[in-house]
Amino acid sequence: MPDRRGTQSSWWGHVPFAAWLVGAARPRSIVELGSFAGVSYFAFCQAVVAEGVACRCHAVDTWQGDAHAGQYDDSVHEDFKRHNDANYAAISTMHRCTFDEALARFPDGSVDILHIDGLHTYEAVRHDFETWLPKLSDRGVVLFHDANERRADFGVWRFWEEVSARWPGFLFLHSHGLGVLCVGAHAPEAVRGLCGADAERTHLLRERFGAIGDRWHAQAQWEVTRQALETTRAALESERTARATAEQRAQVLEHSTSWRLTAPLRSAGHAVPGVARLARRTAKLAWWTVTLQLPARLAERRAARGKR
Repeated sequence: MPDRRGTQSSWWGHVPFAAWLVGAARPRSIVELGSFAGVSYFAFCQAVVAEGVACRCHAVDTWQGDAHAGQYDDSVHEDFKRHNDANYAAISTMHRCTFDEALARFPDGSVDILHIDGLHTYEAVRHDFETWLPKLSDRGVVLFHDANERRADFGVWRFWEEVSARWPGFLFLHSHGLGVLCVGAHAPEAVRGLCGADAERTHLLRERFGAIGDRWHAQAQWEVTRQALETTRAALESERTARATAEQRAQVLEHSTSWRLTAPLRSAGHAVPGVARLARRTAKLAWWTVTLQLPARLAERRAARGKR
């Protein structure tokens, strides 16, 4: 089963390829620029462990969001860190910083697989590629997510057309597109074979990886829906429990000594307004006592008087 199932992501369709790539390339170092909730990153980590590859994985992200991913709170980073520490602490390092700030942490020629998945404008992806290019080894392979996404200001597709004219590349069209670029002079043979595929084989590979990817994406969506339903059921059950508890407390109040003792006051209150107010106050005090609200309610009243 894949890692991070139940997590919403547009990368699910490429998880099977990530597993194939790690097994075929057997990288020594993987760097991901833009990890967000970790579907792609932990797919690489899971494949490294499953294949028994001696590889270090690095996730680089501010975990603050951007114009395309949206802004999000610190819970995304905290959840990512929990999963990373619990499952991949031996092979994985998180770098909470910008992509440029992380450059100094990696020697030139040290990265075998670079996955670029940050801000998807043309200018941003070009900058990320050009600044990280010296870090790639002679076996270097670069992945570009959203390389088939042409809406709004997404510009990965345009940059992909430029780099794939200079280096051998392969473009998957499903799940917003994933470009695979052989940059290293000694890139793994299997990846070079992929990037050198003729038109017929390209169509076949796209069809097969697309079909497998679509199944994984559907499974992930089903898991997201299932978890949402479970959350809704739990909320409804909590509401039912709270309502039942309130009804029980009301019954206790009705049968309590204080309720019975104030019955004459409530009856008299219909005829005498002052007594009615006293009855209502007494009933409130009784209810607050039974429902454990009395200290808080009295504090509220004292505070209200102090403001007058």
